[in-house]
Amino acid sequence: MRLTRKRLCSFLIALYCLFSLYAAYHVFFGRRRQAPAGSPRGLRKGAVAPARERRGREQFTLESEEWNPWEGDEKNEQQYRFKTSLQVLNKSTKGKTDLSVQIWGKAAIGLYLWEHIFEGLLDPSDVTAQWREGKSIVGRTQYSFITGPAVIPGYFSVDVNNVVLILNGREKAKIFYATQWLLYAQNLVQIQKLQHLAVVLLGNEHCNNEWINPFLKRNGGFVELLFIIYDSPWINDVDVFQWPLGVATYRNFPVVEASWSMLHDERPYLCNFLGTIYENSSRQALMNILKKDGNDKLCWVSAREHWQPQETNESLKNYQDALLQSDLTLCPVGVNTECYRIYEACSYGSIPVVEDVMTAGSCGNTSVHHSAPLQLLKSMGAPFIFIKNWKELPAILEKEKTIILQEKIERRKMLLQWYQHFRAELKMKFSNILESSFLMKNKS
Repeated sequence: MRLTRKRLCSFLIALYCLFSLYAAYHVFFGRRRQAPAGSPRGLRKGAVAPARERRGREQFTLESEEWNPWEGDEKNEQQYRFKTSLQVLNKSTKGKTDLSVQIWGKAAIGLYLWEHIFEGLLDPSDVTAQWREGKSIVGRTQYSFITGPAVIPGYFSVDVNNVVLILNGREKAKIFYATQWLLYAQNLVQIQKLQHLAVVLLGNEHCNNEWINPFLKRNGGFVELLFIIYDSPWINDVDVFQWPLGVATYRNFPVVEASWSMLHDERPYLCNFLGTIYENSSRQALMNILKKDGNDKLCWVSAREHWQPQETNESLKNYQDALLQSDLTLCPVGVNTECYRIYEACSYGSIPVVEDVMTAGSCGNTSVHHSAPLQLLKSMGAPFIFIKNWKELPAILEKEKTIILQEKIERRKMLLQWYQHFRAELKMKFSNILESSFLMKNKS
C-alpha cells in the first residue's frame, strides 16, 4: 500500500513537470515565432517593408482566425492617421480663405442669420450669457460672430479689417442706439482700423429708413453694403439688398430639426392662428370668417387684444404645438405684410396662407422687383398659398378637407426642402456679395 502511494505521488510530480515545460515552451518560444509577422521588433530588423508586414498580419489573421495581440495597436494607428489627415485637411481649408469678416450682432435678427442661415454654433449656448461667440467658414470667407450685452462700443478689441454690423432701426429708441454703433464704426474707419463695413438692418415696418441714408457710401458715407428687411424701394441688388425677417429669435424661437413624425403624422387641425387682433384690421375680418363657417372649431385659434413682446415657456410651447399640429398656418398682415409667423410655419412644415396685400407706408416695388409685397420670398419660389382677401379662406379649407395624408406628406417635404434651400441660398448669396465687394475693393 505504501509503495503504491509513493508511485502515485511520483507520477503526479512527473506529470506536473511535463505540463510546466510545455507551458514554458509556448510562452517563450511560441509567441516569439509570431513576432516577426506583426510586432515592432520585426520592424526594427528592416528586412520586410511595412506594406508586406501589414499583408502578413492580414494573411495570418485570416488563416489562423486566432486573436491578434497587435489588433488594438493597428486600430489606434489607423485612427491616428485618420485624425492627422483631417487636421491637414482642415488646415488646408483654412489656408484657402481669402477674407476674414467679423459680425457684430446687436439686434435679435443676428441670431437668425448666424444660427438659422449660417447654421453656426455659439459659445456659451446659454441665451442669457453676456458674451457669446462663434466661428464658421463660408466660401472663401472666415466668419466670426459676437453678440450679447457685453458687446459695447469701445469695450472689446477690434482685430479685423472687415465687419458686418447687425442693427435694429425699427423705432426711435432703437435708431438712437444703432446710430451710436455707426458713429463708433465710422471712427474706426477714419483711424484705419476698419477697411470695409456692411450693415444688416431690421428696418422700419413702413420702410421709413431715411436716418441711415447719410451713412451709406453712395451718399458720401462709409457703409458699403446694406441688407435691409422689408420691401424697401431702395433695393437695387447693387449695394442695397433685401434680407428676410426670419423667426422671432428675441422670443427664443429655436432652430427646428425635421423629424419623421413631423412629416408623416396626421395633424388634428386644419389651420392655426395665434396672435393679436387689432381693431378694424384684416385680422378681425379673418376671425369673423372663421366663426361664421364654424371653421374656428376645426382650427387652433387663440386671439388676444394686446401685443405681448415676450413669451413664457408655456406660451412658446403652445405656439409650437399649434404649428406642428396644423396643416396650414394663417398669416394675416400686421403693420407689415412680412411677419415672423411665415418663417416659423416653414420650420414646422405647416403651409403659410399669406395675405398678399401691401400695407400702409413707403414699402413697395423697386427698380429690380415688381412683385411687392414679399418680393424676396416670391423671387425664390416660396410654395405658399397667397390670397388677396380672407373671403377666399372657406374654399381653401374645404379643399383641404379632401386632401389625403400622402399628399400632405409630400407637400410638407416640399416646404421643408424649400426652406432649407432658401436658407442655404441666402448664406451663399450673402457671402458672395461680401467677397465680391470687399475683395474687389482690396485689389483696386
